[in-house]
Amino acid sequence: MKRNWEYKKLGDVCVSKSGIGRALKTFDSSDEILYVDIASIDNQKHGITSYTQTKMCDAPSRAQQCLKKKDVLVSLVRPNLKNVAIVDDEKNNLVASSGFCVLRADKDILPQYVFLFVCSEKFTDYLVGLTAGANYPAVREDDVRNAVLPVPPLEEQSRIVAELDLLTGIIDKQNAQLKELDNLAQAIFYDMFGDPIENPKGWEVKTFGNIGCVERGAGISKKDFIENGLPCIHYGQLHTHFGAVACEHKTCIPKNLLPKYKIAHTGDVVMAITSEDVEGSCKSTAWLGNYDVIVGSDAAIFHHNINGVYVSYFTQTQAFYNEKAKYAKGFKVTHISTAEIESIPIPLPPLALQQSFAEKIQSIEKQKETIRASIADTQKLLDYTMDKYFG
Repeated sequence: MKRNWEYKKLGDVCVSKSGIGRALKTFDSSDEILYVDIASIDNQKHGITSYTQTKMCDAPSRAQQCLKKKDVLVSLVRPNLKNVAIVDDEKNNLVASSGFCVLRADKDILPQYVFLFVCSEKFTDYLVGLTAGANYPAVREDDVRNAVLPVPPLEEQSRIVAELDLLTGIIDKQNAQLKELDNLAQAIFYDMFGDPIENPKGWEVKTFGNIGCVERGAGISKKDFIENGLPCIHYGQLHTHFGAVACEHKTCIPKNLLPKYKIAHTGDVVMAITSEDVEGSCKSTAWLGNYDVIVGSDAAIFHHNINGVYVSYFTQTQAFYNEKAKYAKGFKVTHISTAEIESIPIPLPPLALQQSFAEKIQSIEKQKETIRASIADTQKLLDYTMDKYFG
């Protein structure tokens, strides 16, 4: 045990559901509330990013727990156990789903310290190990309350919070730099080619099918990944890992996994054809690695005769969004077919101009790579520091 530190259960230092006000007792049926559920939480940034505004009488039956500023929310449902957040807003009438364990810190512990603990890998691993249920895997609220956390004196808690906040703040600033470079790249696209909706420069317009073909990938799942093997792209990585261009693969599969593979060659564009919504549909990356890469199902490969970087950035425009929105369909999962992608129109500036754009983007990508490396280093330091205090 660290000097002057105690080890206590979360339930001993935080009020949880038994002491959190019940929404049905607090609000009248006509009162307006802001409802927080699993979809409201960003599991990367660990924050509340959206609310559903509704009347209490129209709210889901799970809208049960009243929230106050500095309350900590812990998801009880797998695979969303990383959906944790702290209420930073001064908003009134916040109501959380019963799918959360809501923790309200007492006077001997800082809410931000509790929040950082439930963000730790140790805490997530603890909950994963207690998940039960075949159809609706979840942990119990008592499982959260029984988690043991190290409790230093308040002054030490403040120092730890400040240290970890400093590191997360650095990462946030670095991610903001990446976003600024992405915005710069998109601005260069519009400056060189104009808005594709209006096509003010009068470029020839053809469909994706006129200038190439869209081929669906073949079955690869995450369980197939191995450390060394054939390089591959899984459709989920298009949503979470790759940007507008990619030069290196992230994962590999065995050589004999399938009798035949679907291959992306250098310059091809890889697209996600399955996503959670229209926004993520056709999330694309121009494959610029100097070797071939295998593409899994729920993704597609656009083989073409123009510049892949230009194509990838075109898929980020409102013009492309308007077209894919005509086809992307599905309730819980959105899907678009290869034939539908082939029917989407695309303006065709001269190849030399496309290449000039790609060269500018390559310069930006080099800057982004430097920032990504810095983020990775800072993240390692953050992980080490979290493990030092909570591991």
